[in-house]
Formats: sequence, C-alpha cells, structure tokens
Amino acid sequence: MNAESDERGKVARPVTTTPATGDVTETEGVPGEPALGSRAPEFIKARRTLHVSWQVGVFVVGLAVVAAGVAMLVLPGPGWFVIFGGMAIWATEFVWAQLVLRWTKRKVTEAAQRAIDPKVRRRNIILTTIGLVIMAALVGVYLWKYGPAMPWNIDK
Repeated sequence: MNAESDERGKVARPVTTTPATGDVTETEGVPGEPALGSRAPEFIKARRTLHVSWQVGVFVVGLAVVAAGVAMLVLPGPGWFVIFGGMAIWATEFVWAQLVLRWTKRKVTEAAQRAIDPKVRRRNIILTTIGLVIMAALVGVYLWKYGPAMPWNIDK
C-alpha cells in the first residue's frame, strides 16, 4: 500500500495497486467516485495481450473522438462536449484520464458555486445590463442615421 498525493504535495488518501493489471484502487474511496483503474471485463484483464490490445483500441477510439472534437472547435459542432466525451472514453481504461475528468468535474463544480454567489451574480447582471444599453445605443444610432435598411443595401 502506498499513498497518492494531491496537487499540493500533501498525501490525499491511501491507494493500492493491483500487480496483475496495474489498476489503482482507493482503500478510502471518495463517496460517489469509482475506484481508479481499468473498467475492462475481467476475462480481458486476465490475459495481458488481450488487455493491451483492448487498451490500444480504447486509446485509438478516444483519440478519434478527441480529434473530431478539436476539429469541431473551428467547424460547426459541439467541440468541447465531444472532447470531454473522448476523455470519458479514455477514462474507462486510463488512470490519467480519470484524474483529469475528476479535476475537471471539481473545477466546474467550483465555478458553478462561484456563479451563484450573490456578489458575482450582481456584478454579472450589472455588466450584462451595461452591455445591453451600449448595444441598444448603437442600434439606435444606426437606425437614426440609416433607417431600417440593411447595411448591404445602403447607398453611399
């Protein structure tokens, strides 16, 4: 048994590593979070060659999904959603992807908690109102100067 460290270097919780598969299992797991390690069926984990082939297949499929998500960042489509989907595919087999997804989930939860803070909400409402007033003023100036004509129909 050894101990896993968190990002600050402190010992977070004891973990054990299964020698046959290299899976990391938390002995004092975080409630609601599955143990780290491969989620491949037992008959696949039992055979080293089959397990490595399985991991290569999962990696290739995850890589294809992540690559499609990266392409969707500049093309039409839900890029970040697909990228996190690829990470979730990788997380079925790889501990590093499981840790990245846990970190991402924690950061998203923290951001959601900060967003519902009354001071932050008040600031966001004020900034949104100022932005809307500026946009309304710009539209008003445009309509006053050119009327309801579209920009490409305006004669100089």
